[in-house]
Amino acid sequence: MLYTEIPTQRPVTPLLDEIDHPQQLRKLDQSQLLAVADELRQYILYAAGKSGGHFGANLGVVELTIALHYCFNTPTDRLIWDVGHQAYPHKVLTGRRDLMPTIRAKNGLAAFPTREESLFDTFGVGHSSTAISAGLGMALARRYKKQPCDVVAVVGDGAMTAGMAFEAMNDAVAHQADMMVVLNDNDMSISCSTGGFAKHLAAIWNKGQSVILNEDGQAVIEPHPVWEYTSRLHTPATEEADNLFKAIGFEYYGPFDGHNLDQLIRAFHAIKQRKGPRLIHVYTKKGKGFSPAESDPIKYHAISKVVPTVTRGLPPLKKPIPKYTDIFGQWLCDEADKDSRLLAITPAMCEGSGMVSFAKQYPERFFDVAIAEQHAVTLAAGMACEGLKPVVAIYSTFLQRGYDQLIHDVALQNLDVTFGIDRAGLVGEDGPTHAGAYDYAFMRTVPNLVLMAPKDENECRHMLHTAYHYQGPAAVRYPRGAGLGVDVAEDMTLLEIGRAEVVLDLNTDLYDEQITILAFGSRVAPAVEAAERLSHQLNVAVCVVNMRFIKPLDHELILAKSDQTTLFVTVEEHAVMAGAGSAVNEYLAAEAILKPVVNLGLPDRFLEHADHRQMLHDCGLDAEGIAHSVVKAWSKVMQHI
Repeated sequence: MLYTEIPTQRPVTPLLDEIDHPQQLRKLDQSQLLAVADELRQYILYAAGKSGGHFGANLGVVELTIALHYCFNTPTDRLIWDVGHQAYPHKVLTGRRDLMPTIRAKNGLAAFPTREESLFDTFGVGHSSTAISAGLGMALARRYKKQPCDVVAVVGDGAMTAGMAFEAMNDAVAHQADMMVVLNDNDMSISCSTGGFAKHLAAIWNKGQSVILNEDGQAVIEPHPVWEYTSRLHTPATEEADNLFKAIGFEYYGPFDGHNLDQLIRAFHAIKQRKGPRLIHVYTKKGKGFSPAESDPIKYHAISKVVPTVTRGLPPLKKPIPKYTDIFGQWLCDEADKDSRLLAITPAMCEGSGMVSFAKQYPERFFDVAIAEQHAVTLAAGMACEGLKPVVAIYSTFLQRGYDQLIHDVALQNLDVTFGIDRAGLVGEDGPTHAGAYDYAFMRTVPNLVLMAPKDENECRHMLHTAYHYQGPAAVRYPRGAGLGVDVAEDMTLLEIGRAEVVLDLNTDLYDEQITILAFGSRVAPAVEAAERLSHQLNVAVCVVNMRFIKPLDHELILAKSDQTTLFVTVEEHAVMAGAGSAVNEYLAAEAILKPVVNLGLPDRFLEHADHRQMLHDCGLDAEGIAHSVVKAWSKVMQHI
């Protein structure tokens, strides 16, 4: 059935309501599974509408998820979902149905599979392209323990573009591991899949043939129907190409219709009898069963919570505050308009990084390299060697995957590459897999690199301009979501490298004792608010510095402030350990400046998903929390004066 609206009332799902464990699903007659699929799709529409979150990919794997749990003895058989964008149906069928509306909320279900949540979540995921490696590890471990079971890794065609996936497949063949890879081919990652691999998959489809097993267990070729939804967005490879998976050494089966339950079940039952590394190629439609998502799978990759419409008494709509992503996208276009040397690179995050307008305006200068963060960084290095000025747009959590390339290929050669680092700090409902909590630590140790963090969206624009015109590697890290609502100047100003600014100086003429708050990036505004509270509460002079640069630090300003400061406080939306505050500590120690210092930031643990504001409050990084920590520290300092 094709749906056109997201229901705000829980649908009636009598069959689904009886399934709290896949064993109950496996007791059903196969003829009942189509009804289960329809109920499951309705319920995913409802639950995703209540919670927000990943959407299109979940609708696309409803039949595939049912077939996998119907054919395999989970959780004894290991089922690994790559990335986890598509794991909502899996969660529903494995005892978490009634908790689905809590997904991504504080103390609710996680947005991705996580081992702490369920025995059925065999591997924690969030970043792409890890499932085959993890599945291979499980298969080899079970073989070593002489406890054989079926191991199935479900990997999207987008995730298959990462080198790690092919490294694992190569190794699986070397070990002749008993495992299955289900290639869920929907021609998409978050954006459209790109590159030679997408063309290869298109060529396989255009052959019009499927590899199946007959009743005697022999692999045979039969024609497959051309379904109306198999129109590819990519032109197939022009030359006849052998099957890449068979060339690597996998047994290949498919392609199969990923929405044909009978065909999937027949294929899985037959192929699970085989040994060695096997790949089952299925085609699914992202957003399947929900008309708007089928028409626009990029827009419906994820959705916000659906609130029932109320038409009376609504206040007039305010102009929305632009997101930092929007600031980056506009800056990119403006800078490119002035400098033809600018090229832009993204690892499969065109929409997420705000690059849609740039890609349309400058298609010959835009490079989506698919899910290949390591390649993205070294690609930029190669461009810089030729005198061009590449800009790499990448999430903080994904730059972790290109760290060696950042050091070895960019910084060591002092190449002129600019990094726009999005989603820095906490990311709310996406949880610990996507938090940008470590970039200060892993970047400030790298020689030749300049690292900045803006206090607001206007400063973000100027910092991007400054990083771009710096002759060497430079990065600007900015948070997820909207800015503060300040006016953004059209003209761009070059900031002095390594120079901070005092943004608030209260009561310096009234009191000898002073608290100096050194605030980094997103924590400048709450630090200012906290300082205004502290000034009245403690009767003390308070100074707030927008540090701007994590590397190089403004040593000159810190040194100047140290003479009049009784207590230094550093504040950052980053791990305290090895963060920006640690850099301040190192400088004070090196200069033998003996002053009390309090470092405020993220604690030394992985923080579970919740609303971003809730998370900041719980970590003591909002204005209230900063003020509370400073009052506590100040009382200790005053005891020793």
